[in-house]
Amino acid sequence: MTILAVEDPHDWRRVRAAPPLLRLFNDAGVLEAADVHVAARLAVLADETDETVMLAVALAVRGLRSGSVCVDLAGVADEIGLDLPWPEVAGWLAAVRASPLLGTPPVLRLYGDSLLYLDRYYREEEQVCADLLATRGEHVPVDDAALAAGLDRVFPAPKFVEQRAAAQIALSQWTTVLTGGPGTGKTTTVAGLLALLAEQAELAGRARPRIALAAPTGKASARLQQAVQAEIDHLGPVDRERLRGLQAVTLHRLLGARPDTSARFKHHRANRLPYDAIVVDETSMVPLTMMARLLESVRPATRLILVGDPDQLASVEAGAVLADLVDGLGARSDLRVAALHTSHRFGETISRLAEAIRLGDGDTVLELLRAGGEHIEYIDEQDPTSRLREVLVGHALDVRAAAMRGDAAGALAALDTHRLLCAHRDGPHGVRHWNRQIERWLTEETGEALWTSWYVGRPVLVTANDYGLRLYNGDTGVAVLDGSRDDGALRVAVGSATGTMDFATSRLADVETMHAMTIHKSQGSQAAEVTVLLPPEDSRLLTRELFYTAVTRAKAKVRVVGTEAGVRAALQRRVVRATGLRQRLSS
Repeated sequence: MTILAVEDPHDWRRVRAAPPLLRLFNDAGVLEAADVHVAARLAVLADETDETVMLAVALAVRGLRSGSVCVDLAGVADEIGLDLPWPEVAGWLAAVRASPLLGTPPVLRLYGDSLLYLDRYYREEEQVCADLLATRGEHVPVDDAALAAGLDRVFPAPKFVEQRAAAQIALSQWTTVLTGGPGTGKTTTVAGLLALLAEQAELAGRARPRIALAAPTGKASARLQQAVQAEIDHLGPVDRERLRGLQAVTLHRLLGARPDTSARFKHHRANRLPYDAIVVDETSMVPLTMMARLLESVRPATRLILVGDPDQLASVEAGAVLADLVDGLGARSDLRVAALHTSHRFGETISRLAEAIRLGDGDTVLELLRAGGEHIEYIDEQDPTSRLREVLVGHALDVRAAAMRGDAAGALAALDTHRLLCAHRDGPHGVRHWNRQIERWLTEETGEALWTSWYVGRPVLVTANDYGLRLYNGDTGVAVLDGSRDDGALRVAVGSATGTMDFATSRLADVETMHAMTIHKSQGSQAAEVTVLLPPEDSRLLTRELFYTAVTRAKAKVRVVGTEAGVRAALQRRVVRATGLRQRLSS
């Protein structure tokens, strides 16, 4: 992580009244003002005077901001890599163990040799582990003969060998983690698995199983429903009937959002979810707190299938739950992870590129990029603006042409042919800059100045859920001419799982222009062609997981814009989040 020292003595990030040790770390840019204030206040409340303990608290708070649920006191100095007066580890841990902050009730918790937590996250991690393992030893009864015939029917060999094996694992246990990269057939596996579960219930004389499909965001849930329904449509008529009417929702809607709190839900340990099977897609985006809320709401006899790609970007909030589940459960003998490996989505070259990125093989990545071909293009130029203008304006004009005709479906289809993905929101490599740049180019190409925020062909990204309009964070749309009027009025066409929706521009408050979008926002979506704009090699956001996520959004072609130094920096830098979940699960 890039750390910038705070040099201006009057900078708002400096805490001049901080204890001396915390002041040094604050001035060095390791601790922000919020970290220092939280640590100092807790020390006052607990009568803690040891500055090394205050430093440990501040580092735990700092960790939460960067996605860690704890801080490893034994390794944090090496991780940060700055020459500062770090406490000697053994004495530091002894001081923390003796602190009243670990008293009753505890503010801090220690786990293992050196992992320090704030109490809430310690308890949530402990709860997730306990709930996942609660039914690990129980036998799941199945009709073996019917299952064998069902597997032959739903997953005919040799096309679906991996999917068949994964479904067998999931049918043998109550909780399953189903992993695989893009295009490996995770949704195919889910649809077939649910059909087999419904058949088993029918043969046992039970009612049709109640099935829930959920994902972290509205866009991801819409795509989940589309993808699952498409796979169900490929099944036989009896299996299609067994899975008729499935609807995907967000995790917040599944658990029942409450108006009085954003941390708790209507469903919990005393009011469990009423489902026989729950499928959660894009689990890599689920933070620790949400996973804790989900698991406490699931009945012990409910099948839980957690689906995702552990190599993608982790959740914005604290935790790396899916990666921890894969590693932790993978080390056990009583719970198995179902993994898919063979990708069928895109050409062999993109598949090889994604795998080389996942492995951090810089030489192979650069060899594939430079070789180029039908599916890969690499732009390593001092100033790639002219090449990018040619690509980006062409796609924007295609969207605009359909919008000018009032062709909503055509405009949305044109929009989905290409995505420009950026790591940052601001700066010369950020989304805001490129949105403005493309609008300037469009003005030059068409001769029509864009005087207002709404214009024909404006691509938009929904940034907040609106359940009344059935719009969800991550939905995309295009402003098109209203064919029913001759005054140039605009309507916004938004693609959804159930078809194209149409809105007046005045009804959409939480939207932003989307000629470019962040890689984080692109998770759970795909486009035929993707242009990835890598930031400079010193960007703290440039990581292997970010690069992998961006490249795997492409169905047919990926264009990478960046220097060799930027590519290698991305591959060498991992998203490291301190957690103890995998250790708890494997122990």
